[in-house]
Amino acid sequence: MTILRPIGAAEYRRVRWKNDGGWTTELARDADAGGDAFRWRVSIAEIERDGPFSRFPGVERDLLLLDGAGLELEIDGGPARRLAWRFERAHFAGEADVHCRLLGGPTRDFNVMVRRDALRAEVVARPLAGSMVILPEAGAEWFVHVFAGGARASGDAGRVDLDGGASLHVDFRDGGRRVVLEGGGELVLAKFVPAAAAR
Repeated sequence: MTILRPIGAAEYRRVRWKNDGGWTTELARDADAGGDAFRWRVSIAEIERDGPFSRFPGVERDLLLLDGAGLELEIDGGPARRLAWRFERAHFAGEADVHCRLLGGPTRDFNVMVRRDALRAEVVARPLAGSMVILPEAGAEWFVHVFAGGARASGDAGRVDLDGGASLHVDFRDGGRRVVLEGGGELVLAKFVPAAAAR
């Protein structure tokens, strides 16, 4: 059966960066790893000033701009990658040397991290106008974040209502049927599949 687990703001965990340059609000991480380890982790960062990113060896990262004038990322000394439009995305290795420069004040950014030897992630932002379907796939998990508006998720495990700012973990690892999302607004979606299946 498909597992639908709603995640509300009360479950999020907001912490100050060690370098005092911003905040991270962790929305969720997989429940199969203990301590600080994770197979996947989803968070929202509030970047308040220029500075380096923390390194996460063995991890693949995706960053999407949510709010603010934008930022530039210098990755391993290469050309700066500019994110100036909402939902623009950058992908990079967690062990890379990444320096961030803000283009015009603080930003909020959606972050997805997966352990490279375990998973691959597909990250996309899209409008929800009416309905969309998430199809089951062997070993797959989805993370759905309602950035704006509202949604209802329906599957063989029942229905879940999601307000703006809420999230949903959809787990197909034990099988299940499709999940239908209905409503109006904007979603950020991350699909996690086993690394071997993604090759």
